[in-house]
Amino acid sequence: MTTTFSEPFLRVAEHHAARGAEQLEALGLVLPDAPWTADLERGVYESGGLTLRVGLLGTFDPAARSWLWGWANPGFAGTPVTAASARLAEFGRAYGVPELAEPGVDLSGFADPRHAAEALAFTGMGVLGAPGYIGQEAGPETRVYFVPQDPALRPAPLDPVTVPRMLLTGAGLFGHDARAVVRGYFGHHGASVTEDADAITALLPNRHTVRVSFDPQGRIASVDGTLGGN
Repeated sequence: MTTTFSEPFLRVAEHHAARGAEQLEALGLVLPDAPWTADLERGVYESGGLTLRVGLLGTFDPAARSWLWGWANPGFAGTPVTAASARLAEFGRAYGVPELAEPGVDLSGFADPRHAAEALAFTGMGVLGAPGYIGQEAGPETRVYFVPQDPALRPAPLDPVTVPRMLLTGAGLFGHDARAVVRGYFGHHGASVTEDADAITALLPNRHTVRVSFDPQGRIASVDGTLGGN
């Protein structure tokens, strides 16, 4: 029985962790807290007057404690709404990530299967470069996850003020390799980095500089910034 995610999955998850936190925060600012409907044949999600084009990312069965990727859902396999999740399967096979390559993931061995399901949706979002994901209860035995595919949702920009919070949030999500979180975040934003034994320094737009220091255990010890390169 699997009780944790594989090493390849964790490497991928942490590469996207801080950027994923940033995207979810941005999506939360525009997504209404209101009743919702979804038409999966058209790939449309509606809530509180907001209409988005979406794909079916996956579903979580709390009773069975299992996850099923959208591309493997027998009701929608091969349809346009599962095209994005099918790309995750291709990625998983290409890079040896079993949780992404297989049709489903048994989460019964995890201490918190629902949290594990969120981690799968979160990582899928990151690999797809999506502007977040949407998880909703679709009944007492199903939680469904959508991935927005709407041009109206723009990627969250890098904000030097929020960089420390995003890095610390990302590093705390999986707690596996903080350096991978930092590298992934700055890589997503195209920032050039310099690595030392105990720090990573990034040059951001407008010549802002961010130095991330690590303690002997490899955890983030501090995040310090300099505005305008001064």
